[in-house]
Amino acid sequence: MASSTIQISDSSGVIGDTQRAKVVAKKKEWSDLDLSLKLHPIRKDIVPLRDEKAVKNAVKNLILTNFYERPFQAATGANLRGLLFEPADEITKLALQESIQRVLQDYEPRVRCKGVYINDLSDQNAYHIQVKFLIKEYDSNENVEIVLRRLR
Repeated sequence: MASSTIQISDSSGVIGDTQRAKVVAKKKEWSDLDLSLKLHPIRKDIVPLRDEKAVKNAVKNLILTNFYERPFQAATGANLRGLLFEPADEITKLALQESIQRVLQDYEPRVRCKGVYINDLSDQNAYHIQVKFLIKEYDSNENVEIVLRRLR
């Protein structure tokens, strides 16, 4: 079977071989501010987070945001602290799970939530939350772990 090549030209006079032509997609680069404010050892500047780390940081910040914490975006956030003082039962765990899934679906278009797993740590007055998600652009599975603790 002989392969044929097709020569194409457009009005600008560019001639190309469609068999050798490649489509190169450039992935978006994301950056975010690292809230730990680590300094670069040489430049003495704050080191930004890049790509997957930036998306993970954005997901974590979004989950930990309460309602009315962001100016002009009153409904943004999962409002998890409001559920910390509810009874530690399955209904509260379900409300935590639904709240996290909702905030990721509504406010983070770069990810698709694959699962939210909540472990009740009643003896420590805390919840261990693990959020698994897919970063759409990179097609990579990531997870974020958070421990929500009641302090009195």
